[in-house]
Amino acid sequence: MPVNLTPNAIAAVVGGDLNLKPLVQVVDIKLIGGSQDRYRLLLSDSAASQHAMLATQLNDRVKSGGVRKGSVVQLIDYICSTVQNRKIIVVLNMETIIPDCETIGNPKLPIDFNSTPQKAFSVNNSSAPLRTLKNESVAVNGGDKVQTYRPTVQPSYQPPPPPIYKNHGAIVKNEAPARIIPIAALNPYQGRWAIRARVTAKGDIRRYNNARGDGKVFSFDLLDSDEGEIRATCFNAVVDRFYDSVEVGKVYMISKGTLKPAQKNFNHLNNAWEIFLETGSTVELCSDDQNSIPEQKFYFKPIGEIESAENNSILDVIGVVTSVNPSIPILRKNGMETQRRLLNVKDQSGRSVEITLWGEFCNKEGLKLHELFDSGLCPVLAVKAGKVNDFSGKSIGTISSTQLFINPDIPEAHDLREWFDSGGKVAESHSISRDIVPGAQKNEIRKTVAQIKDEGLGRSNKPDWITVKASIAFIKTDTFCYTACPLMIGDRQCSKKVVKSGETRWQCERCNQEFEECDYRYLLQAQIQDFSGLTWVTAFQESGEEILGCSAKELYSLKYEKQDDDNFAEIIRRSLFNQLLFKLKVKEETYGDEQKVKITVVNAERVNPSSESKYLLDLISK
Repeated sequence: MPVNLTPNAIAAVVGGDLNLKPLVQVVDIKLIGGSQDRYRLLLSDSAASQHAMLATQLNDRVKSGGVRKGSVVQLIDYICSTVQNRKIIVVLNMETIIPDCETIGNPKLPIDFNSTPQKAFSVNNSSAPLRTLKNESVAVNGGDKVQTYRPTVQPSYQPPPPPIYKNHGAIVKNEAPARIIPIAALNPYQGRWAIRARVTAKGDIRRYNNARGDGKVFSFDLLDSDEGEIRATCFNAVVDRFYDSVEVGKVYMISKGTLKPAQKNFNHLNNAWEIFLETGSTVELCSDDQNSIPEQKFYFKPIGEIESAENNSILDVIGVVTSVNPSIPILRKNGMETQRRLLNVKDQSGRSVEITLWGEFCNKEGLKLHELFDSGLCPVLAVKAGKVNDFSGKSIGTISSTQLFINPDIPEAHDLREWFDSGGKVAESHSISRDIVPGAQKNEIRKTVAQIKDEGLGRSNKPDWITVKASIAFIKTDTFCYTACPLMIGDRQCSKKVVKSGETRWQCERCNQEFEECDYRYLLQAQIQDFSGLTWVTAFQESGEEILGCSAKELYSLKYEKQDDDNFAEIIRRSLFNQLLFKLKVKEETYGDEQKVKITVVNAERVNPSSESKYLLDLISK
């Protein structure tokens, strides 16, 4: 099937014509591995050929077979960059015209870009050139049948005029102003570039320490008029230069940065690259261009689809607030106190989800939401970059890069408000933040003792949370508790282990304080058994009290202060061989060089005959 490609297309594109939108053929494709897969193409206009890189957002075209060796394509959006003294065409968008075709013409191999284009890209005279005017088209001939494809634009190539720079005096090498390009077109193969974008989010300054010493870093997210997004990151002295001048919501001209692969563990934006600003980078405020770029770009996921989202994934969600809890202090693992506020939102999917606000979100947007809800209003809340948590069902938590928008002026918020006011308020909604089985406990995934080992529970990257109906068969009584710090941090007890300081005082290393009396907290080692087997578990304070029916301090007093062995033994005896529902956390941990599955009792409840009967009947009905 003879096909007439756009003549001299390679010479035109290499020469800088970005409006040609030519028809070319893919004569070779090669996958280039790395931190992210990329495809290198060899494009031909039937007389000449040139290497090209496919933008990562087009990788699916190759993977699906839409673009393959022999395909005739039309380049819609592209740029030409210089890499190691060679020209590379970067394809940002294209359309497949013919999926499969024999090699057209006799294209020459790619040439060095310093060679003279007119000589290197001469067209074979045996192939009549096709000139496309306004009412003409590209013909694909096959026997008597003629099929027509109309490129968007097909002007004959005219070399661009030399640029004119005004009021800059003499121009020396590499001093010409960088051309503004879309964020989606940024790639490491470019030399000089500039983007005009709005700052949509700005992180706090974070300090770090590694083998190279101490440092500081901050990042901010950018959005341009084509809705392309990218993150810019600054280190050390560059932080001092740009942190105060960059403001959320303002539009800036940014240039002279370095592009590196985005670290997806910390960067949730839909871009394979990240800008690293340096001492020579420029960030200039564009005060006259504040309305051409949207304020924010959302990728909302319906709450019903969050049920299948991966743990720790970052996503956007929007819903109507149906409850707001007070803010409470929480003690983090590092000993620092922070604030937490829980609220729930629902949408048209018939599902609701719990949103957890942390830190300053509790006292800013959280407080405003609380006031609105207490006044009888149910505001619409949009969450940008929330983190999925799969503990206790699925929930969404805030992180440092999260943004909250209350009653935003966007179409999705207006649709939600209309739905809620016209009946959605009373519509039934199921929470995805709790795994509820009719007649059973919350979060219940029933397993037997034997299944813990047989199914390899706890051996993945995250713990397994299960419920087991079993009985206590044995409790170790020689060490059942530990001495703990009694001091309160916020509304929680410190509870860290304390050591003797002299004859009568105790010392807590976390609180760095001494006191005369310590507390006692459970650290029970016990065996539980059901019809399938026996296993060791560890129970801490609350679950220990549920199992034994008294506090660790009381039991310690009986055994060591009063030395009442009979009553002590009776308490232990009463706790044995009673059926309980144990909620267990199963996680593999490393002890020395040995990996071992640790099973921790999170909660222990007496079996309720009514609820258990309902649960069993529900299993039978299934």
